[in-house]
Amino acid sequence: MPYPHTGPTGLGQIAQQATQVLYQHRLVSTRQLHQLITPHHTRAEYLRRQLHTLRETGLAETVGRRVSGQTELLWWLTEKGANAVESVGLLPQRPYRMSPEAALGPLQEHTLATVETGLAFVDWARRLGHECGPLDWSPETAHYYRDDSRPGEDLNLVPDAVLNYVHTDTAARQRTLLTFFIEVDRTQMTIARLAQKLHAYAAYYAYTPQQPVGRGAKAGRRTTTTPAWRYRYPAFPRLLLVLTGASDSRLARRIADLRSLAASDPALTNTGLRAGVTTLGLLQHRGPFEPIFTPILGPAENADAWLRPVSLAA
Repeated sequence: MPYPHTGPTGLGQIAQQATQVLYQHRLVSTRQLHQLITPHHTRAEYLRRQLHTLRETGLAETVGRRVSGQTELLWWLTEKGANAVESVGLLPQRPYRMSPEAALGPLQEHTLATVETGLAFVDWARRLGHECGPLDWSPETAHYYRDDSRPGEDLNLVPDAVLNYVHTDTAARQRTLLTFFIEVDRTQMTIARLAQKLHAYAAYYAYTPQQPVGRGAKAGRRTTTTPAWRYRYPAFPRLLLVLTGASDSRLARRIADLRSLAASDPALTNTGLRAGVTTLGLLQHRGPFEPIFTPILGPAENADAWLRPVSLAA
């Protein structure tokens, strides 16, 4: 029985890793690929040669970044490249396919900002001796739920990313798997819409599915006592909102406005949801385990990614 390869056959190891990253994250810049895959190399020339091999073989294509002309190349997998990754069977299959139109479309910067957020976690995991790699977050994974405020509707919550991170406490000899819902806000949506996203997370936290019972016309439904999220996660993921795309002062005002709106939503004031907000700059420069997160609910005492107040952190 042949063993599965790590990527499309006939490629070098770096090129194979690049196909996996591109398949998972859809659109990634050369710089981001360099930091994710070959951070031990001072320069990116070898990676660039591998990427150009992918393009020459029809597995990948490039577009220029909209905000900076053609000075920065963005990479994505063609249909042929995506099929090659799927044929190996090592990554969960994703239904989307990137196209030149989508790669150049209005969501380009949002996609790159989400990759940049995941990259910050990967970078700090390397520095701190924790574990988080280029494939440890999945973008846009749907979570189905119902909301009492919208009876009869089947809804779905789609985080920008679900990120897994293994925190290692060497002194205590303890390893903890942390799962985060990541929402990236580039100040393109209204603050009211951002608050509505928080409401959706609270509704998903509270949602308990109903199970059909009995047979025939009189069959009813029984509410279980197990929340839907327990079928996917051992603990409800912490929600981290990462803001970027504006000045520090504007982002600070946005955080204050978000906290104010959240405080007026009964679904949020009574939830067990843990949610914090920070900026991409702080995440990159100080890391997720410094007190850079402002809790969205409750007292505004800064916390780290555990979302425990600094005074309670061990």
